[in-house]
Amino acid sequence: MKIDNDLLAELGLAALSEDEKKALIEQIIETLEMRVGTVLASGLTDAQLQEFEGFMNANDQAGALKWLETNAPNYKQVVKDELEKLKGEVKTNAPQILAASASQQGQVGQGQQQPPVAA
Repeated sequence: MKIDNDLLAELGLAALSEDEKKALIEQIIETLEMRVGTVLASGLTDAQLQEFEGFMNANDQAGALKWLETNAPNYKQVVKDELEKLKGEVKTNAPQILAASASQQGQVGQGQQQPPVAA
């Protein structure tokens, strides 16, 4: 699963500027992480959540991944499902995102600061 410019092109957002693409990719990743975390957390005990947080707080990606494979073996499917939902939402909103981008580009040309892109 890659969240990159190719994904944005697939969603109809290839016309965004590089800065807008970068901001949108970051927003998609953050949203995906939050949604996956919410789904997975609903099936875990408080003790399991604390154990997992320990890996995250220690920035132990390998430990966190191994922990997920043991304690939430469906996590890959959850990620896939949530990404598909998110892709659908972004694709549905692509015309509005492009319109906002075009509007912002016009404002930037008039000396106004460009706000971040929202999905």
